[in-house]
Amino acid sequence: MRHIKLDDPDLPLEDLMNEWPQTIPVFLRHKMLCVGCIVNPFHTVLDACAEYGLDLDEFYAALAATVIPARRTI
Repeated sequence: MRHIKLDDPDLPLEDLMNEWPQTIPVFLRHKMLCVGCIVNPFHTVLDACAEYGLDLDEFYAALAATVIPARRTI
């Protein structure tokens, strides 16, 4: 069984959303139609960002923020 990594450039959106469903609101906030799209088994984050004109690094940061919440300092 392979270990899935959020920043894998070849990770299909379908696998990303199945592994980390908490990332779905990130797509919705950006008004992306990737959730439930028939091509999300084939598209990657790179493909989606290119299609919607989004900055790849910023989008990955938003996804990572849902997967790895920021540490709170007291």
